[in-house]
Amino acid sequence: MTAVPVNQIICGDNVETLRTLPDACVDSCVTDPPYGLEFMGKQWDRGVPGVELWREVVRVLKPGGHLLAFAGTRTQHRMATAIEDAGFEIRDMIAWVYGSGFPKSLDVSKALDKAAGAEREIVGPNRFSHLNGKENANRYGKASRPDESAPATETAKQWVGWGTALKPSLEPITVARKPLCGTVAENVLQHGTGGLNVDGCRVGTEEDLTRLQSKTALFAQEQRPWKDRIDLQNRQTVGSTTGRWPANLIHDGSDEVVGLFPETAPAKMADRGKGIDGATFRHASGAESGIRGHDDAGGSAARFFYCAKADASERRNSKHPTVKPVALMRYLVRLVTPPGGLVLDPFGGSGTTAEAARLEHCRFLLMELNPEYCADAAERLRQGVLF
Repeated sequence: MTAVPVNQIICGDNVETLRTLPDACVDSCVTDPPYGLEFMGKQWDRGVPGVELWREVVRVLKPGGHLLAFAGTRTQHRMATAIEDAGFEIRDMIAWVYGSGFPKSLDVSKALDKAAGAEREIVGPNRFSHLNGKENANRYGKASRPDESAPATETAKQWVGWGTALKPSLEPITVARKPLCGTVAENVLQHGTGGLNVDGCRVGTEEDLTRLQSKTALFAQEQRPWKDRIDLQNRQTVGSTTGRWPANLIHDGSDEVVGLFPETAPAKMADRGKGIDGATFRHASGAESGIRGHDDAGGSAARFFYCAKADASERRNSKHPTVKPVALMRYLVRLVTPPGGLVLDPFGGSGTTAEAARLEHCRFLLMELNPEYCADAAERLRQGVLF
């Protein structure tokens, strides 16, 4: 039987590498594949992974093993269709919501003037000229924004304020599962996969979420035969004291996103400094893990897990253009991987999934085609915290 490489970064073609692995040898797959948007002109982002790749992933996963795959909003349907056609069951979609995106939109009015060969009059500096070069670049993806100008033609005047794109504010994550062998209970007993780590991913709260059972539920219990009744004295409450049930929404904790959520009671932003894992999360044990964000007196965004986008310190000098934050990847690894399980990432990139798996005391297997990114991932793990 072929041995499964563990805690390794394999530099090479992922489909060819996957074909060397035995069936049902990994517990989960957490990956950030190409979105097919030709991001920054990168050749590897010319298309989304097809059925051939996902068919190999479903083969090497244990029955009931979960796949979490990031995607772009414009191509998520193609990604999810390929995943489903390969044999996965689509279970859900997680939305990672953030506030730092900038719309790459064409100004229709300016385009009309340009097409007519008309020169526009400059009427003032751009709205964000007060930002320094770095902030401007972060907001716009380039060093500066053109000055404000007035439409030169009558047609252009009619189309002032029209563009071609919405502001990007989320990335979808497809949640898929390899079909079970029998029932969930049978699958879990045989393979250790099939469920989601709900308690391990609850969102911390100071509230007591337990509540009295409804009169309808109590009445239904009272109508049962006496031998099947539940002891009502000992089962008066429902809910959890360990935090809120994890939702299919994650966000970056930015003021822009937090402001979108209605508040059911006064809530305030607490310490925004990163904790030891950069996460906004309280474990079920009640121990805080460098928690940052809201107090939880009310609703608002405190109901959801959140972590900021990867900053310069998290990139570890990686040359990869789409580094994901470690805290986010830790949360996703924890959600779908049994303790000590083997996490597969066929698009290893900068190695964030490997670092997340190691911090969650899981094993990992990464595959990456680009030798430069393989070197970045190896350096990330060399710098990282060992078990």
